[in-house]
Amino acid sequence: MIIKMIVIPGGKMGTVGKIHVKVGDKLAAGDVVAQVETAKGNRPIKATSAGVISRILCEEGTQIASNAEMFEIDDSTISNEPNETDNISEAQKTSKEITTDLLVIGAGPGGYVAAIYAAKNGLKVTLVEKSELGGTCLNVGCIPTKALVKSSEISHNVRNAALFGVQLDGNISVNMKQVIDRKDEVKGRLVSGIDFLMKKNEINVISGQASFVDGGTVAVTGDENYIVKAKDIIVATGSKISKIAIPGIDYPFVLNSTTALSCTDLPKSIAIIGGGVIGMEFAFIYKNFGVNVHVIEFMDRLLTMVDSDISKEIQDIAREENINVHTSSKVMKIQSSVDGKAVITYEDKDGEHLLVSDKVLVAIGREPNLENLAIEKSGVLLNNKGRGIQVDASMRTNIKHIYAIGDVTNIIQLAHVASHQGIVAVDNILNKQKEMDYSAVPNVIFTAPEIASVGIGEDEAKVKKINITVSKFSFAGNGKALTMNEPRGFIKLVKNNETGKIIGGSIIGADASSLISALTLVIANGLTEKEITETIFPHPTTGEVIHEAALEFGIGALHQ
Repeated sequence: MIIKMIVIPGGKMGTVGKIHVKVGDKLAAGDVVAQVETAKGNRPIKATSAGVISRILCEEGTQIASNAEMFEIDDSTISNEPNETDNISEAQKTSKEITTDLLVIGAGPGGYVAAIYAAKNGLKVTLVEKSELGGTCLNVGCIPTKALVKSSEISHNVRNAALFGVQLDGNISVNMKQVIDRKDEVKGRLVSGIDFLMKKNEINVISGQASFVDGGTVAVTGDENYIVKAKDIIVATGSKISKIAIPGIDYPFVLNSTTALSCTDLPKSIAIIGGGVIGMEFAFIYKNFGVNVHVIEFMDRLLTMVDSDISKEIQDIAREENINVHTSSKVMKIQSSVDGKAVITYEDKDGEHLLVSDKVLVAIGREPNLENLAIEKSGVLLNNKGRGIQVDASMRTNIKHIYAIGDVTNIIQLAHVASHQGIVAVDNILNKQKEMDYSAVPNVIFTAPEIASVGIGEDEAKVKKINITVSKFSFAGNGKALTMNEPRGFIKLVKNNETGKIIGGSIIGADASSLISALTLVIANGLTEKEITETIFPHPTTGEVIHEAALEFGIGALHQ
């Protein structure tokens, strides 16, 4: 039996991608044996019958024509009758079998929200999670980091208490073990809360590693093994820390964003590799704890995902707070000194430099987590270069009953986006015909001060050649910010001159994480400056900066 290349319209050639089998492998009919890249994306090549691979007639990376022979199968010793257990291991054949309306793989903020929403809409839901409920966000991401942010803010406020007329006698110290214990307590309460919601909504939660058997069947291995057959499947496996090839990265004094959250040893100094969101949040956390901080960033500025003026402002603030920032710098290697300290070699336009610190934190990104999922057996296509699962606006993959949400799609790596994608996916499973709209997605960075943005920024608008007007208002003109001793920063609004609508907003300053919700409503609903200026804002609050920035488009802000 020969497995041939699919027919490509117009006689065009394809390129052989990943070959998933080797000679001697036993196959079931429908197994994916290879991926082929065509003009319309990756296409799975599937076995047309059960058998054993006897010859591989193609090579990865080579061009291939329609109907070209790719694999030879020996089916002489295997029945051609379809057998749904052919692709199931002996261990899996003894597993408990479960049938469900919806299977959700991954219990992060995308997965567990989708599960609850589906259950509330009457679906029978099974949720699989190999680690803890809440996923990365709740356990080693958003929530734990913000618990540390709060502790560091308290540390900063105590050190500056005299500015508010409060005198403190004696030495001020940070008990890092207690900081971590409090973080774990907060995390534990939230995990327990999700567990309660699972039980309340009668969601069947299975602990274990999920891996596809075929497009409608998933094996789960754990303390107990299961075979789950589902009408619809949502993949929500999130992301994992990217592996960075820096010599010396395995030294015990090198932390990542996960291990840093459990480090009870507060260093005197730390070098942070990466000036993105994770790196800068930790930079201010450690600085507020009294640690000497260095940030080494490859790009020419910090936080390249925000507008350049926002980036400059946070860099200026960081340097004023004695955070040592090294931009346009590449880390070459990490070594250990004779006394166990980290020695970082980095290079910039002036040559190589050495930096010595107690700890190193590597904070360079995350990537979609497809580990051990056997996604190729489902027939689901991946994005270009295989980074994430390919989905349409309804969050559906190329397999009509399989959906993917959250970081595993590599669209936007934000917890609240994953949750909303989960709701959209379930709505489509319920035939409600919903699509994701990414035009008003808020983003928050918990530096000090906070940074938040939504919609189209000034830099992006200029690249797209949109006819815009930009207004700014400084927090130095806001009474509430001054009472908080947080006069640094500004709000910026972007108006489309052709429509009159506010299409973007950025805030760096006090309460930015809360204020951005109001701007999200403004942009999502297409409001204009007039509708903002005619709205009454309470005084004294930081929210008044929104009103002032809108006034700046016309007669000008009143307090600047």
